[in-house]
Amino acid sequence: MGLAERRRALGYSQEKLAELLGVDRTTIGRWESGKVAPQPPQRNGLAAALGVSLQELDVLLKPPRVAGPESAGLQTGDPPSTGDSDEMIRREFLRILTVSGALTALPAEEAEALTEGVRRGSAADFALMNRHLWQVYQLARTKGSVYSVVRDQLTTLNQTLARSCRSTQPLLSAAADLFQLAGEVAFDGNRYSEAAASYSLAASVSKDARAYDLWACALVRHAYVDMSEERHHQAAQMLDVADRLARRGDTSLSTRYWVASVQAEAYAGLGDLGTCERALDRAEAVRDLTADSVNGGWLRFDGARLAEERGARYVQLGRLDLAENTLRNALEQAALAFGQSYRRRGAVLTDLAAIGAKRQDPEQVVAYGGEALELARSSGSGYVARRLRSLCEEFGPLRRDHRVAELRAEIAILRTS
Repeated sequence: MGLAERRRALGYSQEKLAELLGVDRTTIGRWESGKVAPQPPQRNGLAAALGVSLQELDVLLKPPRVAGPESAGLQTGDPPSTGDSDEMIRREFLRILTVSGALTALPAEEAEALTEGVRRGSAADFALMNRHLWQVYQLARTKGSVYSVVRDQLTTLNQTLARSCRSTQPLLSAAADLFQLAGEVAFDGNRYSEAAASYSLAASVSKDARAYDLWACALVRHAYVDMSEERHHQAAQMLDVADRLARRGDTSLSTRYWVASVQAEAYAGLGDLGTCERALDRAEAVRDLTADSVNGGWLRFDGARLAEERGARYVQLGRLDLAENTLRNALEQAALAFGQSYRRRGAVLTDLAAIGAKRQDPEQVVAYGGEALELARSSGSGYVARRLRSLCEEFGPLRRDHRVAELRAEIAILRTS
């Protein structure tokens, strides 16, 4: 039996298995055809999903015997095997930067235009590649896997800026975009100083480009660094500046509403319920915008997470009655919307576990905390792991309960980067 047969025997489509593992469907197809092999972190998840040991998985992964390269689908010009979907995208992306091939992850006509854009140093095509990188980042199981290509893209962009005879504002905007992505990678890896430096660079370059929305978003991300270190006053001050900048930006974008939603988090950290709720109400107005209010890259706020964010703010403020109802509804109603977002589901589960801790309810802590723990393990998300570490600080007397003690021990060995 091969990998495809085992998948089908369990009733999984390629799409369903890909969703479970957080990879693209084409990656499953490449594994099954023997074109690429899963990387070690993916092997563990794949073995678990298929209900086999790692040794049994090795047998399933043996490529099928074929008469020649054509029957295996290995036509001339196929991209090199890399063993990981993120690595494949990165290598293909770098091939464009060196003008030595086409980006097979995009449609042929788009890839051709993208390659020509790099030859010209087109700001529009740099922006297109940036959007693609954000998509890779969002789908990547290991966020750090995109760091090297961000760095190389910045190097190429710097070279283009140095020899550009045209207006540099669009290129500066592309650079500010990339600095924000570099900061996101660092922040997910728990490298706060590096993240703050990247966001500061993004803000500086955005200022030079007179790109107010980009500038405001860089400050919002910097505020997250402050809040992660419990500096809510500093975060609130930075967000006030971000709000002023966003009001000077494009009113068709959702920037100012994202600022408001993050201001609510800062106000909750300061214990100000009334101001927090007013900020959340301002953020709700994002629903009046069109679908074009986000770009899928440096600006992704569309209000889809507002229910869970409101619940999280109530947890911060100790309003457990309001928090639990809001979070349970968010968990039920947004189950499909969560899709592959381990971060979103993990955050809601951790907040529900935190409510149990505040109520001294070990059953609730273990039920929701255990589910969040499994998500952190399967996804490798540093964000979910950090949320769980913070949860442990809420346990108090519950630490004497053997079930909570076991959960705390499992959380302690999670990697946060």
